[in-house]
Amino acid sequence: MTMVGLFWIAEGDVYVGAKPSGAAPGVRLTSDGVLALGDGQAGIHLWEDVRALTVDDVPVKSLKRQVGVVTEVALDMVMNLALTVGPGRLGEAPPLMTIDLETDDGEYELKAYVAAAVGYTPAEAELSRALLSRLTEGAATMATTLAAMSEWGRTWEGGTPRTAQREELLREWVG
Repeated sequence: MTMVGLFWIAEGDVYVGAKPSGAAPGVRLTSDGVLALGDGQAGIHLWEDVRALTVDDVPVKSLKRQVGVVTEVALDMVMNLALTVGPGRLGEAPPLMTIDLETDDGEYELKAYVAAAVGYTPAEAELSRALLSRLTEGAATMATTLAAMSEWGRTWEGGTPRTAQREELLREWVG
């Protein structure tokens, strides 16, 4: 499993945001369509019906955000050591992103958890948005792009690539 921009790629499966587990919300991009996962948003929206696909609530990486996350983790650790009442903020879920999906039969707001602890670089966020837009340009473009992302996920060995490599991959997939 690895993260490239707003996408989580696990063994050839492509998700927007983090890969969900259980009843958690998530969005998987398949060759058939946009698959909404989790309680309250399960279902598939076929690519032939998808007109637009955008993402809101994307946390963009900044020094302030990085310092804030480190401060929160440190404070939670101190509080958990000092109080035996139970876990604090460490048990909370990550923030959610909103995936806006426009289809022939309506508009949908899907949710997915953010995969990046301190947010995404501005370039990764913009390139990811461009890639989502590209997926709605037609069947051939969508199939080729998703196939390239899936193939990369199946062959990549190791953890998440460094920022420059992630941005280069996104540029390549955007075309």
